[in-house]
Amino acid sequence: MKSPIVITGMGMVSPLGCGVKAVWERLVSGRSGIGLISRFDTSALPIKIAGLVPEIADDDEAGLDLDQVVSPKERRKQDLFSLYALAAAEQALSQANWFPEDPQGQRATATIIATGIGGFPTITQAQNTLTQQGHRRLSPFTVPAFLANMAASQLSIRYGFRGPLGCPVTACAAGLQAIGDGMRMIRSGEADVALVGGAEACVDPLSLAGFHALKALSTEQQAPASASRPFDQSRNGFVMGEGAGLMVIETLEHALKRGATPLAIVRGYGTSADAYHITAGPEDGAGAADAIHTALRMAELEPRDISYINAHATSTPVGDRAEVASLRRVFGDDLPNIPISSTKSATGHLLGAAGGVESLFSAMATMTNRLPPTLNMDSADADMQDLDFVPGVAREQATQHVLCNGFGFGGVNAALIVSRFE
Repeated sequence: MKSPIVITGMGMVSPLGCGVKAVWERLVSGRSGIGLISRFDTSALPIKIAGLVPEIADDDEAGLDLDQVVSPKERRKQDLFSLYALAAAEQALSQANWFPEDPQGQRATATIIATGIGGFPTITQAQNTLTQQGHRRLSPFTVPAFLANMAASQLSIRYGFRGPLGCPVTACAAGLQAIGDGMRMIRSGEADVALVGGAEACVDPLSLAGFHALKALSTEQQAPASASRPFDQSRNGFVMGEGAGLMVIETLEHALKRGATPLAIVRGYGTSADAYHITAGPEDGAGAADAIHTALRMAELEPRDISYINAHATSTPVGDRAEVASLRRVFGDDLPNIPISSTKSATGHLLGAAGGVESLFSAMATMTNRLPPTLNMDSADADMQDLDFVPGVAREQATQHVLCNGFGFGGVNAALIVSRFE
């Protein structure tokens, strides 16, 4: 019998703060990390809100202190998404106590860090420099900073991990695909340990304007904390967020042999393509259902075994409906009995980092037997009112197996099942 793959370390940088424990407590207490954008001038933009990672100066309990991540000199050479990955990785690796110094351990460690867009702000800032000041003013670190694989590369370099290095760039499914890739590498024997997850930091005038042109973003300005409204009739688009969610995974056998503490099990994974449309999934949710069925088969579970669903639900009318359709295809008449919530109601949508962060929320649900709420959930669509979206307030509930979904532009679907470690 194969040894289960377990999580032994978790790290998070999010709009709700930094550190898994602090963020989880804020999440289940109903706090929102969404507010007005202060990082740049939004006066000429139609979008003025986002889920930004708080800095230590503004949040002395759980804010991010970038000076503790890298020196100011080195920060100028990297995009923010890589810095977020470095911060989350230090948390995850410290909890797992995995800092191999021997060549065998370093070669046996995979580094798979996803992103949806990579160093997008570095590109837009470089274009501004080129236009306004000329090519001679461009930093030689422009290209190395914006490349999508650089978060994974920076981690590999910092910690000496010499095993497989990868970077799924599959829109909003990328974070879950990174975890799935790491699971495969462990099963195939390519790695004994994998540092996996996603990082994103693309809250930028051009990205906001681009998503606005797609009519994908909420235009709320007066009440930012209520703008992300998954499944609610009044939802009108998602709120962009940023951050990183990383985990250390390895087989239970390997973890126990080295004295690590298993936190939860990553039990099943599935991925599929809609082969349908570049930005919208099919109304029947068939492609997403395929990914969920695959994850259930790998986990050797039946749909009725799932205790809770951490939905992808971004707060777009089309996307939320398609996801519910996929869940009805998989769970049938049992779906009304399974709690579903969208933590994007509190964090916004972290794009390529969403799966990394939400898989950690899924693990915490199994570890604490608490279900995070869907904020701003006042009245579901008429055809969803039979479902339990855990509205407004967290819930205590025994939680054995959690389904975590991630779906992205281009028709890519991913599903992960996280289970309690007994």
